[in-house]
Amino acid sequence: MIESPASLQTKIADARALRNPQQLLDFIPYAAFIGAKAEVKGSGIIYRLDKRPSNIGNPSLPAIHGGVIGGFLELSASVEILYTAKVQALPRVVDFSIDYLRPGRYKAIYASCEVLRQGRKLINVSALAWQDDQSTPIATARCHFLIS
Repeated sequence: MIESPASLQTKIADARALRNPQQLLDFIPYAAFIGAKAEVKGSGIIYRLDKRPSNIGNPSLPAIHGGVIGGFLELSASVEILYTAKVQALPRVVDFSIDYLRPGRYKAIYASCEVLRQGRKLINVSALAWQDDQSTPIATARCHFLIS
């Protein structure tokens, strides 16, 4: 079901007013499928990907599938835009580039995003994923979205 722009704006406003970005993730079926969560920490949002057997890509390590990590970072960047930027429509991916730095072991993955630049039509977001320590990331992503 496609949401009207007015109902989308209402959901975004509700999530901001309650300081609950999880409300935005709850409307995205893929977020529930992979186990993505979001909560406000200080002045930013921390995204979490719970460990699930269905997210394993390499059972011999075991390690989280790279596609799941990439999908999680793209999803996090989209929610970051909806929650923090003034947008009138759902952001659409123009370009997504990811660098895998370390294996994503079979445990929770955390992510943070930063809107680097917002123009009239495009927005640029940086995303960082880690497990044990934010200073040793497992992946970074650069995302460009169309917002008009």
